[in-house]
Amino acid sequence: MLIRQAARRTSGNGVRRVAANALRRLSSSREPESGTTSSGNLTALSAALLAAGVGWDYSNDFRFTRAAYLYASDNIVMPLMRLLDAESAHNVSIKATAWGLSPCDLTPNDPILQTQVLGLTFPNAIGLAAGYDKNAEAVNGLLDMGFGFIEIGTVTPEPQPGNDKPRMFRLVEDKAVINRCGFNNHGAVAVAERLKARAEAQQGPAKGFLGVNVGKNKWVAEDKAADDYCAAIKALAPYGDFVVVNVSSPNTPGLRLLQRREAIASLIERAADARDQVQVQTKKATLPLLVKIAPDLTEQEKADIAAVALSSRVDGLIVSNTTIARPAGLRSNFKGETGGLSGAPLRDASTAIIADMYRLTGGKVPLIGVGGVGTGQDAYDKIRAGASLVQIYSMMVYNGAGCVQRVKKELAALLRKNGYASVAEAVGAAHREKK
Repeated sequence: MLIRQAARRTSGNGVRRVAANALRRLSSSREPESGTTSSGNLTALSAALLAAGVGWDYSNDFRFTRAAYLYASDNIVMPLMRLLDAESAHNVSIKATAWGLSPCDLTPNDPILQTQVLGLTFPNAIGLAAGYDKNAEAVNGLLDMGFGFIEIGTVTPEPQPGNDKPRMFRLVEDKAVINRCGFNNHGAVAVAERLKARAEAQQGPAKGFLGVNVGKNKWVAEDKAADDYCAAIKALAPYGDFVVVNVSSPNTPGLRLLQRREAIASLIERAADARDQVQVQTKKATLPLLVKIAPDLTEQEKADIAAVALSSRVDGLIVSNTTIARPAGLRSNFKGETGGLSGAPLRDASTAIIADMYRLTGGKVPLIGVGGVGTGQDAYDKIRAGASLVQIYSMMVYNGAGCVQRVKKELAALLRKNGYASVAEAVGAAHREKK
């Protein structure tokens, strides 16, 4: 916010000079051994270019300058970020967003995208999936980008470093990412303090909703897992609008065993008890509880989860997490890396499991669809398959931060073109057309 205010006082020529100076610095600066651009220099360049965009934001020719800002972000900054390894670029982008340097969507949300789900009225149906802002460092900056909701985490009760590096890989040829991070995060206490500070500084209603995604620490045995989930819920849920129980990451040994029918039923009941305690203490009118599931489920496992969802106190499902499968046709040299695959290759598989879960639950359990969403058509397909809300993450690596605004615009156009008055009208439409 301070950077945006400073930019208002800076002339267009002034911010362009800052960007030019940063470009000259970058062109003459290389790491002596690795031959790659240093993260410090890239941070300075990215900040300068985005600050220039902020300055353009507040100049007289609004339409041109907004387009120029998005162009600089997606076509200059994003390619430069890819000079860094995937995790370093991720960390730089978090800092830039926390500083208010990400593209800000000043356009009012199209009314057709507003939707009521889980007892909440979302300003639009497009959200950010968990895994990007693991530690709630950039919540307001992310909401400024135009998301209707964001999901932080996964957060565990105790801080943990995650798996050894390198652990994040771009599959550029496939528009995909493989990660085996392993719930690296600052821990529930530190993240809760950050969220508390945000809540205390909040003036007026937030631009969108905040979900808190929780998991268990790596060293906690399966029979003690529920204790970890409950501890994290009690610490974080007071500052969130909904809670997500993550039992589907492939990067924590044994975690996906919690998706088995008896295990997930027991965990949901414990998690719901913890959620209820927080709701009473905070006097929240609603505090939905969701479970995030994997795409690598057998037909029986999907049926079991659907049955549990229909009979338990869970309010919704997030479909789906990353996959351990490696679809035929992957071209990148990184395709053999272990971990969860996300991005374009997951798009059709995640849409298919959304359709399965919608059918198995009879459309009675709200679904949030995630996996390979990079266009309005991708979001529209997931909504028609049964998702009430849709999340983006990995495709921003390739389509840029401006894809949030593009997805919303394209989705609104598709809804109108096909005769829908709202997102809710289109949810599950593909199933009704088959009858």
